Order: sequence, then structure tokens, then C-alpha cells
Amino acid sequence: MCGRFYVDEETAREIERVIRGVDLQIQKMRTGVIYPSQAAGILTRHSGQGHLPESDFAAGDPSVFELEEMQWGFPQYQKKGLLINARAETALERRMFRESVLHRRCVIPAAHFYEWDPDKNKVAFFRKDSSVLYMAGFYNRFRDEDRFMILTTQANASVRPIHDRMPLVLEAREAEDWVYEDKFTEYALHKTPPELCREQEYEQQSLLFT
Repeated sequence: MCGRFYVDEETAREIERVIRGVDLQIQKMRTGVIYPSQAAGILTRHSGQGHLPESDFAAGDPSVFELEEMQWGFPQYQKKGLLINARAETALERRMFRESVLHRRCVIPAAHFYEWDPDKNKVAFFRKDSSVLYMAGFYNRFRDEDRFMILTTQANASVRPIHDRMPLVLEAREAEDWVYEDKFTEYALHKTPPELCREQEYEQQSLLFT
């Protein structure tokens, strides 16, 4: 699962690079550790746009996405607490998630996300080849506000020693297809995420693993 993620100024600058006219929004964007129920900057389909075949997310086309601030987690009806993750493998089978996955997909950018090992040490997972992780997600509207969830999948070899689940991490070039291309959805929900690096916090020391 994914219970925390971290956004820093580099994450914000990357968002600013790919989206037109977000300067004021970026200044207000929450940075630091993002907890469930807190707001975060989410990349969604640009208002009024269909698929943009000539655009290229990796090349920084600024017209593809909008930055929206949403709260993390869907409310649980008749229960306390929030649903913050959905299994990618079964999301289309869940009545609560299906329409959102089909029609309201989004990308959650982060510098890294956290998991905890069996000894309760916090471990940060990140990409060595990029300053930003692009996590696949979806959103829906509850009581006049949009809320998002992060999709998770089976952990790959780089995450499995710590946890058996991990966020569905997209390549930068896949982010636009995830938001716009319905045909890409089924493939993405069953893809294996890229290998990640991890940094483990233990007794105020950081150890780097690759």
C-alpha cells in the first residue's frame, strides 16, 4: 500500500515545467510529507480537451494537464476513516471505483513514497533516474469536493523486501496516456512498475540501497 508520500520544491518545479499558467498555484502547493486526508497537487485532464495526439508529456508540452488540489482518500460510507489505495488488479471490478478509473484518471507526482519494514523503520522509495515519481490514481466528487486515491499493485523486486504492495508507478511518457487514453487503461492496471531505489531511516542514519 502507500500510506505517505513526499513532495518537495523539485516536484513543484517539475509540475510547473509541464503545465501552463500554474505559477500562483505552485506557490500555494503543499510540500513536505503528505498524509491521508491532506490536500496534494494532482495532475488531471486539461479542461475542455480531448486526447492531444501531438503533445508529448516527456518533452514538457504545457497544454496537457491541469494542476488541481484535492484531498487524499475516499470516505467510507457507514464506516469511519478513509480509503486511500485501490488494488489496480481489481479496481474495474469494484462498483465504487469503476467509473472513476474509466473516466476520472489522474497522476499523483511525488519525490518519493514511504513504507515501513517489519521493524517499523521508515523506508523511502524513489527513482534514481528522475526527481519525480508519477503514481497512477483516480478521483471522484464527494460533498462538493474532489478526492483522489492511489492505485497499488504487486510489489516488484525492489520493493518486495519491505512490502508486498506498491503504488502503480508510471513512466513519464505514460502519464498522458494514463489520463487520456482509455485503451491504455487495461494495460496500465496490470503493468509491472519500474525498479526503485530505497533509503532506510534507522537510528538517524540513512543507508542507500539500489
